[in-house]
Amino acid sequence: MSGRDIHQEHRASSPLEALFDLTTVVAVGAAASRLHHDIAAGHYVQAMIDLVFSFFTVWWSWMNFAWFSSAYDTDDISYRLATVVQMVGVLVMAVSMTLDTAGQLMGTLGYTIMRVALVGLWLRAAREHPERRATCCRYALGLTVLQGLWLLRALVLPTAWALPSFAVLVALELAVPAWGERAGETPWHPHHIAERYALFTIILLGECMVAAANAMSGVLRPQDWSADFIVVSFSIVGLIVGLWWTYFLVPFAQVLHLRRERAFLWGYGHAPVFIALAALNGVLELVADVLKGGASHTVGIAHEGTSPLLAIALSAAAVMVFLAALWWLGGQTTRRAERTPWLLLPPLLLACTAVAVVAYGLPLPWGLLLLTFAPATLIAVVMHRRHLQPDRFAVR
Repeated sequence: MSGRDIHQEHRASSPLEALFDLTTVVAVGAAASRLHHDIAAGHYVQAMIDLVFSFFTVWWSWMNFAWFSSAYDTDDISYRLATVVQMVGVLVMAVSMTLDTAGQLMGTLGYTIMRVALVGLWLRAAREHPERRATCCRYALGLTVLQGLWLLRALVLPTAWALPSFAVLVALELAVPAWGERAGETPWHPHHIAERYALFTIILLGECMVAAANAMSGVLRPQDWSADFIVVSFSIVGLIVGLWWTYFLVPFAQVLHLRRERAFLWGYGHAPVFIALAALNGVLELVADVLKGGASHTVGIAHEGTSPLLAIALSAAAVMVFLAALWWLGGQTTRRAERTPWLLLPPLLLACTAVAVVAYGLPLPWGLLLLTFAPATLIAVVMHRRHLQPDRFAVR
């Protein structure tokens, strides 16, 4: 574990990393399911709190391992066993999201299981990579101390301190990599880590596809294919593909290859992009509830009090947060000349129109069809402008 070559050609994600990501899918699905049930029950504030807490634990534990493996993946027996331990921790966290009072402690225990394995890997790297021993030791120390604080939070602190303590510990977690890298940069690979983030994006979109299938089943008629089924099928799948297409418009691998110093901005800046996709997963389950309940107009109330207007409004909000966060992240990391926010105006108008027409009585499937054009419009505008002025979209 002496550090991977940062210029290694054709470096790709390993099969073990792919298996770890598929394990993470379970936790992402649990977080989205929790959001779905909170909103359906009318607990909107709690839904946001649960989403932030659940998603942070999943995203941060995945991100910690992704950056470590980009620098020190040996793929030997001890490394594989440590990865298996982390997979167990991910599944424990996923199970904890389905619980109420006992969920916090179980989630912290799952997080601890992952951290024990990761600290062991950092200590091994410290021993076998003398040039970065100080960096690896800082990571090991920071993770150990913070995990102790997470356990104290779950076991000792009263409920009233849950949110303030969570905010403080999250801030400390985010500070550990910056503190560790000050002793020397770990040898992460730019194209490899960009691929890891891209695959995580695809995982989140894949979870949305599951919700899309549920929505399609809500309007499927055994005797024939209805117009609603065709519209819903092409609308939701088109929307997800549009978000996928938008993400891959930005040359993130090129950014990291040319500007390694922007890695922290790039890595942390993905948080709102990822959380928007996780939220969309849960919201599309609400859409499925409405369609299964038969409430295609706002005059009807579908499953557990969810209305078509609420479903389309939350879907539009999640889509616009994703597009805005991705546009901001792309502009900040590429430092391209073309950074005007006016490019977001057409998709915003389409998203608002989709909400408005459903509010005025248009069936939900047709509102979804309008929403599908929001990312499609942004893609068309960006590709056209980039064709005319490619220098304005170049990495600087």
